[in-house]
Amino acid sequence: MGDTNGQVVAGGNGKGNRLNQLNEPTDVLIDKETDSLIICNYASRRVVRWSRRSGTTHGEILIDNIDCWGLAMDDQRYLYISDDEKLEVRRYQIGDKNGTLVAGGNGQGDGLNQLNFPTYIFIDQQQTVYVSDWNNHRVMKWNKGAKEGIVVAGVQGYGNALTQLSEPNGLFVDTLGTIYVADTGNNRVMRWPKGAKQGTVIVGGNGYGEGANQFQHLR
Repeated sequence: MGDTNGQVVAGGNGKGNRLNQLNEPTDVLIDKETDSLIICNYASRRVVRWSRRSGTTHGEILIDNIDCWGLAMDDQRYLYISDDEKLEVRRYQIGDKNGTLVAGGNGQGDGLNQLNFPTYIFIDQQQTVYVSDWNNHRVMKWNKGAKEGIVVAGVQGYGNALTQLSEPNGLFVDTLGTIYVADTGNNRVMRWPKGAKQGTVIVGGNGYGEGANQFQHLR
């Protein structure tokens, strides 16, 4: 804390597809067990792992040929990845290339068993999958083993009312089941208590801009 200069820990060798490069990374998590970073390398269509140990010069490919956007890891070290081309979320054991479908995978649409450009995801201790369903302007909850999800935020679709979302992105769910979501199109962060029909604005909501109470391109 307090440092004015950062340190490059992955990439930094220009935009490209070599193992010492990244190309439009969209999400990252820390795997404490291996002391490494796992990164969605979106434009290269792969998930890569970079050791945090000093001297690391390149990453290794964990999963290839995937239009990954969001990442999460549960307490058992299963890796969850959203795929915005296949419109699904899959769960992987480290080293597994195929994974298990846990959300979506039924084509593009707004049905409860469908997703439309899934972005960021969150996994709770019960392996419940929460998905920011970007083009459907909602957050979906998929219980473990479920064949369809439940709309838990953005219950009235696209818009700027407290019952609505616009292009949701990053999200977090606390131990009470309260959802915090970056409501990108509305330039605000929303809080949705468990079971609530509408949320509350906790940050932003004052239009697009550079003011201390505003956001631009919120993720």
